[in-house]
Amino acid sequence: MISTLTTTRSEVMKYLENFLEQKLPEFLKSVEDSWQPADFLPDARFDNFFSEIKDLQERAKELSYDLLAVLIGDTITEEALPTYESWIMSIHDINNDEHSAWMKWNRGWTSEENRHGDLLNRYLYLTGRIDMRQMEASTQYLIADGMDIKTDNDPYRSFVYTSFQETATNVSHRRVGALAKKVGETTLSRICNFIAADEGRHALAYKTFVKKIFEVDPSEMMMAFEDMMRKKIVMPAHYLRELGIDQGQTFGHFTDAAQRIGVYTSTDYVEIMETLIREWKISTMTGLNENGERARDYIMQLPNRLRRVAERLRVPELEYKFKWIEV
Repeated sequence: MISTLTTTRSEVMKYLENFLEQKLPEFLKSVEDSWQPADFLPDARFDNFFSEIKDLQERAKELSYDLLAVLIGDTITEEALPTYESWIMSIHDINNDEHSAWMKWNRGWTSEENRHGDLLNRYLYLTGRIDMRQMEASTQYLIADGMDIKTDNDPYRSFVYTSFQETATNVSHRRVGALAKKVGETTLSRICNFIAADEGRHALAYKTFVKKIFEVDPSEMMMAFEDMMRKKIVMPAHYLRELGIDQGQTFGHFTDAAQRIGVYTSTDYVEIMETLIREWKISTMTGLNENGERARDYIMQLPNRLRRVAERLRVPELEYKFKWIEV
């Protein structure tokens, strides 16, 4: 354990690295024990390949326009892995040595995430309902445009962000899976449930990182949490756009679709915040200095304020026509 009186971020990250080294087998799965995209979709090696695709396409016809739009946006977000991997490597005070626990985590995390985009991309292609070139252009845009999630390359802020974002992704995939199952599209439902399980495990890892930081540097961690809540958590696809559309304009239509069908709503944002407050035991945290106490007061009051705002929000009823989807 390190002293909480003389803690620097560098010391905390070293302390956390030692903890992570022990926990890697719990937070990540081996390649041998992992599912792969080929486990879920028709196999072109077999004679029943085309009949299975036909069956999948018939079921996929039942997916609503908004649900399909949300699934495409989720897929594009998952495909922007180069941005996420390079972002983790840019966080200050993380040991970037090839064999460090942080680099093992970064490579392991992104290798697991890589399967998500591969699987969803192939599924969408097989449905026959997608203009793949339009979707692929949006993916290229998102990687080229990068992201600004306002963490300032600070590890404390970054882990608040990933704790929130991975939890939100878990919620989104589970909801898409439930809606797919409701209309009989069992392949997509199964896909989303497996992806959501990965996201839940990743969220647990990042939430644990923050919990460990609170143990040794509570005031600085509390102020970082407050700062991210003041800025608001911006999803990594906030620059999402289509061909011929300005940067970020498509993202608003994507979030409107998600709100309309209840995949991810303003109320979910508040509930995730409340979950983090509860799991990190913010209300009973001890050892805070004056600034940390002020930060805690702000955090504790925020969910009720945001819930009142969420209750007044009205989602546009008009469906936006995405270039990704064949009408």
